[in-house]
Amino acid sequence: MQTSHFAIAAVFGATAATAQPDAWHLLNQIGIEEIVTETTYEVRKTYPAEIENGVQGFEITGYAAPMIPGEAVRELILVSDMGLCPFCGSADHGASLQVSLASPIAMGDEAQRITLRGTLNRVDDPETWQAVILQDAEIVTR
Repeated sequence: MQTSHFAIAAVFGATAATAQPDAWHLLNQIGIEEIVTETTYEVRKTYPAEIENGVQGFEITGYAAPMIPGEAVRELILVSDMGLCPFCGSADHGASLQVSLASPIAMGDEAQRITLRGTLNRVDDPETWQAVILQDAEIVTR
């Protein structure tokens, strides 16, 4: 059994529009417990009270990378720091956040920080470490 306290995709710092603590700090408070037996696999997730039921108007700042390259991108991975790699296969990379945009955008400079606002929803699938997703997100600043 392995326990970790970070969110995947799940799974990148500003404050939420609803006066929450630092958004990245909040995502890092999501508890992940991986339970592996000879016949079963389960991921149990625990959420801070501030995001237990999801959050409308959740605002977060980070660096965006497209999930699938293209001219118009709708799905992103957001990270708090460009030095943190969500694709390196290590659980030590820190929080990352999957983002589904309300409208597709052209990807510009990935080294530029952006602020997004959308609805933060739980991912309750017991077979993935992904704990949250930001949906219907819009760019606040770019």
